[in-house]
Order: sequence, then C-alpha cells, then structure tokens
Amino acid sequence: MAAPLTGGLPSVSPTPQSPLPNPGPMRGTLFIVAAPSGAGKSSIVNACLAKDPDIALSISFTSRLARPGERHAEHYHFVGKDVFQAMIDAGDFFEYARVHGDWKGTARQSVEPQLAAGKDVLLEIDWQGARQVREKVPDAVSVFILPPSREALDQRMRKRGQDSEAVMAQRLAAAQEEMSHYDEFDFVVVNEDFDVAVADMCAIFRASRLRRDLQAARHAGLIGRLLSGA
Repeated sequence: MAAPLTGGLPSVSPTPQSPLPNPGPMRGTLFIVAAPSGAGKSSIVNACLAKDPDIALSISFTSRLARPGERHAEHYHFVGKDVFQAMIDAGDFFEYARVHGDWKGTARQSVEPQLAAGKDVLLEIDWQGARQVREKVPDAVSVFILPPSREALDQRMRKRGQDSEAVMAQRLAAAQEEMSHYDEFDFVVVNEDFDVAVADMCAIFRASRLRRDLQAARHAGLIGRLLSGA
C-alpha cells in the first residue's frame, strides 16, 4: 500500500535511528470502595493493601474531630471546617461531600499525580463521592461492601462504644440510605466471612488489571508479534 501523503510528499516511517518517542508509563487504575458505617470497609481495604503493594491508599480530608485511636494523616487529614471550606473554594478537591453533618473529601494532589505516574490508587469514600469520581473518571473500578444483615451491622456499630443511642439510630438510618445505592457500583462484596471478603476484594483488583484495554497497551509488542505471524 502506498504511503499516506503529507503536504504532497510521502510520509517517512520512523527508522531505528529515529525511534518513536517513549509514551511514558501507563495511567494507573482508580479503585473506589464504599460501604455503610460498620460494614468493615477499612479492615478489608487494609488487609488487601497489605497483600497488594501496587495500590496506594489516598488519605481523605475531614472536618470532623478524630475519634479515639484515630491519627492525623494515617486515618484522615483532620482539618477545621474553615480550612475545608477554603480548600473547596480553591478547587483543591477531587471529590467531596457532607456526611453525617461533617465534610469529607479527596484532595487532587492525592490522586491525579499518582495515576499519571502509573500507580493504582484506592479511594475509601461514600456513595456521593463515588458518584462524583465516576463523572471525572468513567473507567474507575467501584466496589460496594454490604454487611450480611442489619443485625450484624447494628452489632458492629455498637462494638465501637463511641456513640449515644440517638446517634446510633441516626447512623443506622443513614446506613440504610447508603446501602440503597449499591447498584451504582461495578462490584458488590458481602462481608459475612472476613477472609472470604478480603479474597473477593483482592480478586477484583487483580481481575481489573487484566482488562482487555490495559493488557493490549501493556503487551502491545507481544500482541503485535503474535498477530504478525513473525
């Protein structure tokens, strides 16, 4: 076949002396994990991250006070409501939402540079934040964690021993609302047996990396050789 014309002259194919520019690293995959309070989201995520060092956990910002045992920059970036509002005004957030009366959000600097460098990033967020993220990153992989029953969810919340009965009632009502959005997610994991739930989550991460488009880009040279018959 004749070479395509450019400005009336045949285009010149790259030679070994003038190779194509390096396209750089493949863009990383963004994973979203959401669940109602008490479903065991953080425990499952932390267990998976311990098994899969190729995923970076994005630490969210929140305007609420730290609970007993929570540490700044490890569980959340704890900031005042005025600071959080200033970050909103500056456009610093990748996503943010008001949850149980407090603000939670993911800073752009925690996500975009890592994805661009080819690193997979995991967001632990609520369904509202997940909806915002999917609008920005349609190919993000989303997972929703469900408890095995309402009774189990109630028991897990009470084990914390940090909230009054009135607050507990509010959290259970909020959990029901959150669970109604499970059908907006790509995958659903039921946390009845913790080890099984962890294995299921890790399987989702692994399978997502084997999607056709990612494998085609990752193994372009191999596929080209296989299809050329050379």
